[in-house]
Amino acid sequence: MRLIRGLTNLQSLSKQPDSLLRKGCVATIGNFDGVHLGHQKIIEQVRDRAARLKLPSVAMTFEPQPQEFFQGREAPPRLTDFRQKFELLTESGIDMVLCVRFDERFRQYPATAFIEEALLDGLKIQHLVVGDDFRFGHDRSGDFNLLKKVGLEAGFDVENTRTVMVKGARVSSTRVRKALSENRLDLAAKLLGRPYAIEGHVVYGRQLGREIGAPTVNIVLKHMPPLRGVYVVTTEMPDGSHRDGVANIGLRPTVDGKQPSLEVHLFDFAGTLYGQRLRVTFCHPLRDEVRFDSVDALKSQIQQDMRAARAWLASQR
Repeated sequence: MRLIRGLTNLQSLSKQPDSLLRKGCVATIGNFDGVHLGHQKIIEQVRDRAARLKLPSVAMTFEPQPQEFFQGREAPPRLTDFRQKFELLTESGIDMVLCVRFDERFRQYPATAFIEEALLDGLKIQHLVVGDDFRFGHDRSGDFNLLKKVGLEAGFDVENTRTVMVKGARVSSTRVRKALSENRLDLAAKLLGRPYAIEGHVVYGRQLGREIGAPTVNIVLKHMPPLRGVYVVTTEMPDGSHRDGVANIGLRPTVDGKQPSLEVHLFDFAGTLYGQRLRVTFCHPLRDEVRFDSVDALKSQIQQDMRAARAWLASQR
């Protein structure tokens, strides 16, 4: 897997004589937030065509996501940060990820210039897989029909994405977010093809975990999460082992939190994890996030949460 950041780096790569893109590629374009079953089917489509044409497979995505650029704080919650998205795309078997910065300059990009500079000159596109509702370029002037028209003239094919249905409805990032916001973790897992998890680096916190007898893993989140509250979780440790625990995800109202964060109280663990990147998988909702009158009241509730979590885990075994 190779990561290319920006169209300038892409164009430099494409000019190298030993470039992976020297004969072109098969590509798809999208946000791929969550890399859910629908995205996985698209990647499979791209990989299959790339294998037949003996070309590399490429996924083009954007940072920030376009809705985040246009809507700011009002944008939908993220399912995955960029690193987690990249890792999931890597696991899907794609050969290359092109990450394009979505800023004011890119927003002003004419649709025809995007096709010429990104798809033809940069990727040397041979086959493109996108949805028939895909829009791009300044004022969203580019669409599926424009791509088909230019493709006929320039010699590349354009193929529609396949729809994946679960429980009678199309799989989408919006549907995954809704399932998570409603604490329907089982449905979210079906749509994603795996249990929902968040990854991040452990930072120093308020050290409350030491006082309640459960080490606390504090992970600062770059984006507001799609779910809020207290959950039974399992955490993948740096050595590959797993530890159960209780997690609070949200804004920590009792301690006047401003930045979204994930706090995990690990069971039966006494080590140090600062600076490590962990994966926290959400198993079962316990309660909503609430503001307590004091830190002591919060500590007491965490102890109750831990007992409830242990009881639920015991019931599943």
